[in-house]
Amino acid sequence: MNNDAALLALAALAHPTRLDAFRLLVQHEPEGLSTGQLVEQSGLTQSTFSTHLAVLAKAGLVQSEKCGRQFIQRPDINALRGLMLFLAKDCCQGRAELCEPLLAELACC
Repeated sequence: MNNDAALLALAALAHPTRLDAFRLLVQHEPEGLSTGQLVEQSGLTQSTFSTHLAVLAKAGLVQSEKCGRQFIQRPDINALRGLMLFLAKDCCQGRAELCEPLLAELACC
């Protein structure tokens, strides 16, 4: 991941509705959620939520798949992994003890 992609992803997640939706999708990976389920969870109108969903998709964080009459939304776990690695890369600057607490918390996921 480069700076531009990281900034796009971080900007997409910097809104409460989009952050909540993305976290909800991560919790429902790999089956995903329909757009209708996401709209219902958000309490927003379909058109307003679709705008938020488009921002997440443009940032490469969410993928949509047509399944019958519904669209199923799924998080792009590779994009999430890339963003997390980008943010944490070289965090320890060669001192492993600085990264151990972070790695320990992520190990339970």
